[in-house]
Amino acid sequence: MANQLAGETSPYLLQHAHNPVEWRPWGVDALGVARDQRRPILLSIGYSACHWCHVMERESFEDEAIAAVMNEHFVCIKVDREERPDLDAIYMQATQAMTGHGGWPMTVFLTPEGEPFYAGTYFPPEDRHGMPSFRRVLLGVAEAWTDRQDSVTRTAAQMRELYAASTERTRPTGAVDDALLSRAIAQLKQQYEPRFGGFGGAPKFPPTMTLDFALRQWARTGDPDVLAMVTHTFRRMARGGLFDQVGGGFARYSVDAHWLVPHFEKMLYDNALLVRLGANLWQATHDAETRRVTEETLGWLAREMTSPDGGFYSSLDADSEGHEGRYYVWDAGELDALLGEDAPLLRAYWGVTPEGNFEGRNILFVPHDAAAVAHAQGVTEPELRTAVERAVRILHEARERRVRPALDDKILAGWNGLMLRGVAEAARAFDDAELKALAIRNGEFLFSELVRDGRVLRSWKAGTAKIDGFLEDHAAVGLGAIALYQLTFDRRWLDRARALGNEILARFWDEDAQAFFDTARDGETLVTRPRDVTDNAMPSGSSLTIELFLLLGDIFGDDRFASKARYALETIAEPMARHPTAFGHALGATDLAVRGAIEVAIAGAPLEPRFAGLVDVLRMRYLPSLVLVGGQGVAAEGIPLLHGRDGGAPTAYVCRSHACDAPTDDPAVLRSQIGSLLPDG
Repeated sequence: MANQLAGETSPYLLQHAHNPVEWRPWGVDALGVARDQRRPILLSIGYSACHWCHVMERESFEDEAIAAVMNEHFVCIKVDREERPDLDAIYMQATQAMTGHGGWPMTVFLTPEGEPFYAGTYFPPEDRHGMPSFRRVLLGVAEAWTDRQDSVTRTAAQMRELYAASTERTRPTGAVDDALLSRAIAQLKQQYEPRFGGFGGAPKFPPTMTLDFALRQWARTGDPDVLAMVTHTFRRMARGGLFDQVGGGFARYSVDAHWLVPHFEKMLYDNALLVRLGANLWQATHDAETRRVTEETLGWLAREMTSPDGGFYSSLDADSEGHEGRYYVWDAGELDALLGEDAPLLRAYWGVTPEGNFEGRNILFVPHDAAAVAHAQGVTEPELRTAVERAVRILHEARERRVRPALDDKILAGWNGLMLRGVAEAARAFDDAELKALAIRNGEFLFSELVRDGRVLRSWKAGTAKIDGFLEDHAAVGLGAIALYQLTFDRRWLDRARALGNEILARFWDEDAQAFFDTARDGETLVTRPRDVTDNAMPSGSSLTIELFLLLGDIFGDDRFASKARYALETIAEPMARHPTAFGHALGATDLAVRGAIEVAIAGAPLEPRFAGLVDVLRMRYLPSLVLVGGQGVAAEGIPLLHGRDGGAPTAYVCRSHACDAPTDDPAVLRSQIGSLLPDG
């Protein structure tokens, strides 16, 4: 018999709809039952692609006896963390404070008022490896609620003190200047792991935002060591099992230090950030491997992660057929049978052995340079590449006959905004018409289905959009719209981005705290109003907003946006310098604030061939913090860089702080002007 989750749209919640647990979705009804009955809340937070979430469901939530204990003592609420990042952030803060660590599934016990008093993550069904059984935890918490209310009250009060700090008025912590950027890059050089790339040891997550900041620093300073950090890390990730060598796309993270064994789930937001980094890195290096990996990831996006409506799905599960990674790994004999006479060459290229590298099977990876493999196998590099491409087609077809990992097909505004930006920038860099069409379609979908009355909604599935959007949703969609404008020069996208900026000012900026909050001022009242400024798996809503506001301030000459962004950076200046890996996206925005945008205005009609010729100069070159505007007539109104530059043949103006070089309609001259702005020429 179904519980109350059966009426939800989230695939994660629907996975639990037939548990014997009397799950309820978060909302006024569930919270009202807890208050009316004075029963504690058992809040379980996870997400669809989470391996250990599936394990805990199978072991505990499907167990009749354990479910009976849950139902007897608690009001049980299940939350999809991807739909409700506000709840996830609030209760993860408590979990980390109580236990010293976090993760999912997250299990938090709350008072009827929503205040946490006990928390943990995964609990096994029986006592195991020093962890108490879930049943023992349930009975212990129930006993504390009944007989030791003083302890519950004391812990809840401590959590209130913890939350109070996040709502206090902010203050500057340091200067936002070149010295900050230099300190941050010096820290990254110290933390860099030169053998396999990245920062630190296992487990290794793609440090995409940190690499984006480093690439900007290389472009500004010409430091070859910084570019080497970026290129080496990207290449090692792309050659490891972290990257799906057959189907494209990157997994969530690597459990080892050398990117071999991934946690096999594929998340939209990771790939969004990596697509953008790949496109930018190709502009910087024109490296063929970087472009291929980026295009293969975009191929996976278009093939497997795009809805008929144009939205991008959220994730693919790590598990299939009850085993993590089963869809992605190969027996050596299976490969031999499929690949025929090419098999010895491909085994060498992909590091395949009879014993395997993952539970007796092989995760395909690229342990050696293609040139070395080709030489050892007595073929040319083009012959090797042809064989790899042929094998990929064969293996992909064979893999399609397997049981596929589950797809989380909800469409999240913020994640789509990040991917829209990545696709648009890749389309511009690679001059790819199919990618351009994919980006436009996604943008149209977002603004028709997930933006209502000027506000962004968080989640869409099967025609239903719900949950008021958070700061990250508004800012990411705004940045996506700016990228789409720079791809198409269609003024609608720029005006839509500015409208979202105004919405953020009205609903997410708090004058008393002098800060951006993650939830709107008129949003649901929770135990605290969350505000997380660190860039974790995704850029924070705050750092996305800072970049959006700096760009809007530059494009429109609007200090309402720019001043808020600069102040927000000042409040995290010292933490950014000391802990750069926790502020990768914010540091990228700091580059824009400190060193200014590279401004390029192209006056004229975007459809004219000469206009396209000038744009071609820009697409082939990595330009950090680029502000690109173009058009004439109505499309140029209100944009200072285009003011008074209407009419005549398409003409480019290269500017810094709205002071411009001599206008030119010659691509060669434009190339020279751009080159003079950056140390690598």
